[in-house]
Amino acid sequence: QVQLVESGGGLVQAGGSLRLSCAASGGTFSTYSMGWFRQAPGKEREFLAAIRRSGNKTYYADSVKGRFTISRDNAKNTGDLQMNSLNADDTAVYYCAAIYGDYSLDSYYRAPARYYSWGQGTQVTVSS
Repeated sequence: QVQLVESGGGLVQAGGSLRLSCAASGGTFSTYSMGWFRQAPGKEREFLAAIRRSGNKTYYADSVKGRFTISRDNAKNTGDLQMNSLNADDTAVYYCAAIYGDYSLDSYYRAPARYYSWGQGTQVTVSS
C-alpha cells in the first residue's frame, strides 16, 4: 500500500501562492491516480483536483479551477498542487490521496470514500 506525505503548507497573505507536494512511498506510484482534498474546521472534506496515472487528464472543482494546478512526476514519485490567488476561504488542512487505476467518470474522483490511502495533511492559512 502506498504511503503519502504532504509538505509545503504554511501561512500566506491573500493573493499569494503556495505549492504543496505529496511524496509517495511503498508502492508503484504510477499505478495510482492522485487527488487533493481539503478540510476546514466544521466542514466536510472537499475535493479540489485529481490527476490520472499518466498525468494526461486532470479534474478540478469549480471553486479552484483556474487558480490551482495539479501535476505529478512518476519518476520522482511525487505529486504537486500549485495554488495561486489564494484567499481566506482557502484556509484548511490539505490532503493528498491515492486511488488505484484510472476512471472515466469525473464524479468518481470527487468522492473521498473512493481513495484508500491518505497523507496526514498540511495546514494552509491565508491571512486577509
